[in-house]
Amino acid sequence: MDRAFPGADEKVKAGVSAGGRIVVVTAGGDNPNIMINALAGRFDDVVVLQEEPESKALFVKRRARRLGWPTALGQLATMIVSRFGKRVTRRRAAEILVKYGASVELDPSIPIRRIGSINDREGRAQLQALQPAVVFLISCRMLASKTLAAIPCPVLNFHAGINPQYRGLMGGYWALVNNDLENFGATVHLVDEGVDTGATLYQARQTPTSADTMHTYPLLQTAASTGIAIRAVEDALAGNLHPVASAAPSRQWYHPTLWTWLWNGLRRGIW
Repeated sequence: MDRAFPGADEKVKAGVSAGGRIVVVTAGGDNPNIMINALAGRFDDVVVLQEEPESKALFVKRRARRLGWPTALGQLATMIVSRFGKRVTRRRAAEILVKYGASVELDPSIPIRRIGSINDREGRAQLQALQPAVVFLISCRMLASKTLAAIPCPVLNFHAGINPQYRGLMGGYWALVNNDLENFGATVHLVDEGVDTGATLYQARQTPTSADTMHTYPLLQTAASTGIAIRAVEDALAGNLHPVASAAPSRQWYHPTLWTWLWNGLRRGIW
């Protein structure tokens, strides 16, 4: 079931016209492709800036500085081991795509510009040259403060989780682990310098099946939530954004460690 987030507490005038270019920043992948196809199906001028993916070594080092080496290596182990389960979920993934009329194959007519990082000089230059009316982020690096400050238009982000309770990574998985099925879903929000801390624009909630795993949770969250992304971009283009405050507790989540993932999978069937 999908539910849009309730109405506005505050109205933001973005100062843009009802038309304009949408620039999507992403590192690529099936889930971003679903969203990009949906945006291109609604808007005439969509351009993709595709970053080079971050190396796993950099990922682990950064995570170790924050959480310690045992946890960081345990999270990396989950990412590696869980890949073997992807074959098991192919049928469920196909069902999701059919149900929502989505495709993981990017429409070849959508222009793609390759960049190293949105935060380096070249990435910022390409973004500014495109003169976007809206910037839409999905599965990309966090914007550095310098990059964010250089963007004169609304910057939106698609997050596969319900904010502020499930900021960060694996929001759907952690909602299930916490017996919080009501907060399995996705959020489109404004971007600030924090991790998914920008004001919420819209949310959609879904109910996963017993066939879903961490491989299909984000696929379901994305395919079922293209409508709220389109709505948020429409609002931004019209200069009519309505961010909503939330009193819910805020927490950032990460990948589960291998031992946490196995425990919840074997004892509770949450994979």
